[in-house]
Amino acid sequence: MKYAIIIPDGCADEPVDALGGLTPLQAAKLPNMDRVAQLGLVGLSNNVPPTLTPASDVATLSLFGYDPLKVYTGRAPLETAAMGIKLGPNDWAIRCNLVYVPDGHMRDFTAGHISSEDGGPLIQAIHKELGGKEVAGGILEFHPGVQYRNILVWRGKSAESPFVGIKTQAPHDVPDQLVEKYLPKGPGGDILNALMEASKPILAAHPVNQRRIAEGKKPATQVWLWGQGKAPVVEPFQQVYGKRGAIISAVDLVRGVGQLIGWGRIDVPGATGYLDTDYAAKGRYGVAALKDYDLVCVHVEAPDEASHEGKADEKVKALERIDEAIVGPMLDALPKYGDWRILVEPDHRTTLKTRAHAYGAVAFAAAGAGIPASGQTSYDEVSAAAGPKNFDPGWGLMKWFLEG
Repeated sequence: MKYAIIIPDGCADEPVDALGGLTPLQAAKLPNMDRVAQLGLVGLSNNVPPTLTPASDVATLSLFGYDPLKVYTGRAPLETAAMGIKLGPNDWAIRCNLVYVPDGHMRDFTAGHISSEDGGPLIQAIHKELGGKEVAGGILEFHPGVQYRNILVWRGKSAESPFVGIKTQAPHDVPDQLVEKYLPKGPGGDILNALMEASKPILAAHPVNQRRIAEGKKPATQVWLWGQGKAPVVEPFQQVYGKRGAIISAVDLVRGVGQLIGWGRIDVPGATGYLDTDYAAKGRYGVAALKDYDLVCVHVEAPDEASHEGKADEKVKALERIDEAIVGPMLDALPKYGDWRILVEPDHRTTLKTRAHAYGAVAFAAAGAGIPASGQTSYDEVSAAAGPKNFDPGWGLMKWFLEG
């Protein structure tokens, strides 16, 4: 049997005034997602336990069938896997955003959606000044990633770590807020705060930022450190579920989770992790991957990014493009391989009202062999709430999807 999973990241939402009191899923024209609902069923899945932060790291592990309460150690270690950075038993990975904080407020957690071509030299400059030094019994390494998303690694010389119990905050969850209230706190907080402060003059003097200002673009004013953790230990997906999987995503975090559980990684030219991603290319690569893998997962970040920017119209457009360019082609291609199943599900809720991630169950639609039609006609939050399946905790959905 062939399986396909499409993740419209953060698409789950609340009714929005700008959409006439509808949710983005209700407002968007989604004939293919609705076709999945009509062929099978729509239900709910709660991917984030109340004791963990509602974010893609926790939610993606859950969506992929792993109990985050058992395997989750932090966001950054998942991204290091995608970047090919090896973590030793004493090492800690820390997410290192390039951000725009011109007046003490988090005005843009992406530094104007800075490109990798601009972001890379900035992180390299920070590593030249701050990296390679011993801090609290470990050596610092700054690694450039994709666009504004980068990694700091603290290479511990012993099992002693200054970061056990530290509390940090994701910058995308505090849009336009005074950052002073959200700085790292607790053990090791002074270390991260000092590094963030030290990054400011380095970035201010860099030619890349000076050029961006001259071009009318937002500069990266500092780094923001968060999402810390040690390397997790996770059983391979094939060993747990007996299926060979592949992940298609432009986001290191999601790619990292896929690679961590042993899925093949498929990179798509033109995939950006933003609203301008090449939806059609992702659809083509997803269809092609069905030949070589039992399960193909296509992740699209665009709906989540639209929510963080508070753009209801762009969130609807992103959903419609996912429906047309990815869900439709995958749904049409699957029957060529005999028995098949398809699942459409976001990882978590990201509301346009708050521009931040939120707790709560998300709607999923599933169809295929052995999944009887339940009489539902549309894929949205209202249909899901009335549906026949409710997975809480959400990591149980994967076993049902593959075997139920």
